[in-house]
Amino acid sequence: MTDDEIRKEHDIIEKSKKDPHAFGDIYEKYFDQIFNYILRQTGDDELAGDLCSQTFVNALNNLSRYEFRGFPFSSWLYKVAGNEVNKHYRKHRGKIIFSIEELKVRELMEQTSDDWDEELIERLIQYMNELPTEMIQVLELRFFEDKDFREIAFILDITESGAKMRTYRALDKLRTNFNLKMKYDG
Repeated sequence: MTDDEIRKEHDIIEKSKKDPHAFGDIYEKYFDQIFNYILRQTGDDELAGDLCSQTFVNALNNLSRYEFRGFPFSSWLYKVAGNEVNKHYRKHRGKIIFSIEELKVRELMEQTSDDWDEELIERLIQYMNELPTEMIQVLELRFFEDKDFREIAFILDITESGAKMRTYRALDKLRTNFNLKMKYDG
């Protein structure tokens, strides 16, 4: 988003604080994005729909507390959505899952090397699913949602250096696990 687009969006948010009907534009703009973000963490369409709806209800109800920090409004929605997912799993004593979009993984792998075949991609997806939740979250935001470290830090309530460190640790762990298992498998 350009700075101009972010400012225009900010104007819509300010209008929404006084007139909740104006929030409909934000809902329409970000619903699919937030729904898919939640769906990757739940693997369940119905649950993702419920949590997405709750995300937008909470966002609207707490709009007066929203402070513009130079990010698109979606960053705040990601934060609210992440809190909803975490609250759901705490309540139900479950673990966040990460449903990786194979197509996105394939696109990433095809950009890095021609040596990736179907079996290697399947193994990579399996290894990614074995990472701890906090590592998966940063990888998802960085590579699947195309967020920069500053925005990731805002969404996850960590420092920018913490976002970088988590990302690099996740990539190192993934690389290490993938390479070690590849040696033993082949």
